[in-house]
Amino acid sequence: MNNKINVLVTGANGQLGNELKELSKNCPELDFKFTDVEELDITSLKEVEHFFNINSFHFCVNCAAYTAVDKAEEDKEKAQLINVTSSEYLAKVTANHEIKYIHISTDFVFSGEKNRPYLEDDHTLPVSVYGLTKLAGEKMALDNNEETIIIRTSWLYSSHGNNFVKTMLRLSESKKELSVIFDQIGTPTYAHDLAKAIIDIILSGKFESGMFHYSNEGVASWYDFAKMIFEEKGINIKVNPISTEAFPTPAKRPPYSVMSKEKIKNTYRLEIPYWRDSLRKCLNKL
Repeated sequence: MNNKINVLVTGANGQLGNELKELSKNCPELDFKFTDVEELDITSLKEVEHFFNINSFHFCVNCAAYTAVDKAEEDKEKAQLINVTSSEYLAKVTANHEIKYIHISTDFVFSGEKNRPYLEDDHTLPVSVYGLTKLAGEKMALDNNEETIIIRTSWLYSSHGNNFVKTMLRLSESKKELSVIFDQIGTPTYAHDLAKAIIDIILSGKFESGMFHYSNEGVASWYDFAKMIFEEKGINIKVNPISTEAFPTPAKRPPYSVMSKEKIKNTYRLEIPYWRDSLRKCLNKL
């Protein structure tokens, strides 16, 4: 008899999916199945239904997302398909099979006009196509499966995939100085820590549906983040602070997107590491 908890992870080739893969090796209680678009096209309802008919799961963790924030401004249809339609399909089908659904979202659902950490029930007002599609994806998940947890995260990085940390390290190899935005404030999140939190939630035996925020502890600007990367690595490079206005991008960003983690900490008794401590761990892996 198999007493293991069966967990499906979609979008498994991304940063978070890869961190879950690594952690899964030390989780004897959980039986993971990792899929990306090659194994399961979540934008096809027919394929999703067939996949769940022939497999048995207790949890589905949806890490799949269209995350190219600037590209989404012109590629609206693709962003809509991956961030909204597929969330609807997964939520509906998991509900039909009585599977608990964990859906990953973003701080970009907020306008960033506040000056205190955002709470889960604060007013959402995305300022980009990416943010709009991620917010619509949250709604699809909550509307179609009562057993849904949404986890909003921010500024995700890891030793996998493309991210700010790797970009800074790559640029430092060929440049003597860099300009980095100082007036966008948020919190970096090490994907490894978020992956561990997801596993802790699954293993807790207590599934409280609804909205949660998860990032590392503390606050930083992109400028602070860059300075700390180079400091930790002992890289001698000049970093110039520049304003958002001086670096226009196709998509607007929320100027302030720090999120309160009190709810997830209290509900699941999670210890959340400080962002600089987690950055150090990631850099040691790279």
